[in-house]
Amino acid sequence: MLYWLFKYVLLGPLLRLVFRPKVEGRAYVPSTGPAIIASNHLSFSDSIFMPLVVSRKITFVAKSEYFTGRGLKGWLTKMFFVSTGVVPVDRAGGRAARAALETQLRILRAGALAGIYPEGTRSPDGRLYRGKTGVARLALESGAPVVPVAMLNLDVVQPPGQVWPRLMRPRMRFGPPMDFSRYADRLGDRAVERAVTDEIMNELRRLSGREYVDMYAQQAKAGAP
Repeated sequence: MLYWLFKYVLLGPLLRLVFRPKVEGRAYVPSTGPAIIASNHLSFSDSIFMPLVVSRKITFVAKSEYFTGRGLKGWLTKMFFVSTGVVPVDRAGGRAARAALETQLRILRAGALAGIYPEGTRSPDGRLYRGKTGVARLALESGAPVVPVAMLNLDVVQPPGQVWPRLMRPRMRFGPPMDFSRYADRLGDRAVERAVTDEIMNELRRLSGREYVDMYAQQAKAGAP
């Protein structure tokens, strides 16, 4: 209830009025049934504006610590994640990746939309980085199509470290759903998971027009050669 209240009453109408998001290819998002929404990740605002422009709820996952903070800051953080359709995942015991996957599989099996950033973290410089294979495992285990979406200028709307977004139009571009059912019998094959992930990232590169870097974004942030 809180998600829909924020989206259609408390926050969404104001954001649409002030920022007027520009969206291409929104019709590619299925009106019913499960689908994986896979996006490049440029800005904190990605998780605000992309769910805002899709009529269906897109559910992302995040570590449960974001929902247990104390005081006013903790409450505001929790309310933000609730309002943007994020659900908590217990990442204790070194099972973070599997816990997130299982949560998203439940979402898809319920016929809903699961959101994922294949890069795993925000791009440090606007370029598109190597995708992690979790998106492929999710697609192969669920059988759901993958709908790629490119954030086109969100790193300009809200650059890293900037608290408030600039008053300019966020731009997003959705691409046609990608079907990987041809690999249904190859679940667990690492080479196939890598190939599926690379195919998704190549489509995000095409949609976004961003330079692709064949290394993980975490490595780039850590200054790896």
